[in-house]
Amino acid sequence: MRQLGVLPVTGLWAGLCLTGGLYATWHGYGGRGFAATLTAFCFLFGVMLLFAARGAPERLAARFGSGGALILGAAIFLVYVVYVLATNNASALRLGSIAGLVFVPLALAASASGAGAGAWQDFLIVAGVWVFVKFSPSHWLWPYPGGRLAYVFTVFVAVGTALGCFALVRRLGGIGYSIGWGKSWAFWILASYVVFACVAIPLGTWMHFIRFAPQWNRWSGLVFTSVAILFFTAWPEEFLFRGLLQNLLSKASKSDTAGWWTASVLFGFSHITNLGFPNWRYVLLASVAGLFYGWTWRKTGSIFASAIVHAAVDVTWHFLFRS
Repeated sequence: MRQLGVLPVTGLWAGLCLTGGLYATWHGYGGRGFAATLTAFCFLFGVMLLFAARGAPERLAARFGSGGALILGAAIFLVYVVYVLATNNASALRLGSIAGLVFVPLALAASASGAGAGAWQDFLIVAGVWVFVKFSPSHWLWPYPGGRLAYVFTVFVAVGTALGCFALVRRLGGIGYSIGWGKSWAFWILASYVVFACVAIPLGTWMHFIRFAPQWNRWSGLVFTSVAILFFTAWPEEFLFRGLLQNLLSKASKSDTAGWWTASVLFGFSHITNLGFPNWRYVLLASVAGLFYGWTWRKTGSIFASAIVHAAVDVTWHFLFRS
């Protein structure tokens, strides 16, 4: 795989952050609160991207050891402190909540020192990260600006914490947390997307879950929406369900197939509350999607490849179908 190094990843990060900052400024945002929010966004997004650079996690782990996770957790917490102070939203309860959400998983990872991959602490951390993203009071934790970035910031903190746990403390192999391109990847990605579409579109239509309804008025935002879905939805979900959960299940069961199918079903059930509870049609389609995402991850060894398939599916749904 031709993986991006630190400098190209830094350039990608700078370009995306600059674009986001200019976009927000164009919409009238400014002042101390905006500056602190943009700083928090850039730092947390930088953590998410830096760990995908070639050799970055290994160098950080070699230089700082498990202590690097503590430094990372402290930095995430400090950024949150700056954010709530600058936006006049500081409270002991908010600070305590973020501290617990960051440092409890890191403590669990440290308690599993010496245990093989698939220890109970590993699965508890993954479950905790998912609950944090899915059910935490994100709009209360990130109230400025009007809760519009609450989900994104929640994802950033969850990914940063999970990276500290599994890349720096547990040093779990085979995650595939990288940005790059490998031989035959185009085939695996395109095949996964096309075959899934051939299965999901007839199935979803038959179940009256989706209907063909192109949103032509939205196509001007195709590039912006696609990038946002890739980095803020597909990437973190692939990291959690393929790079971590499927990886851990496969190692614990000593069966790639068992890990693949189990993670796919759990991925499906993670959507049971979407668009109304219990949404069994969503569970079924998401489980099928998980099989194809997991298959892509197995074939390429990278969450970047499975995230591209995931993002392509979500973008297609967003622009061409309605639920």
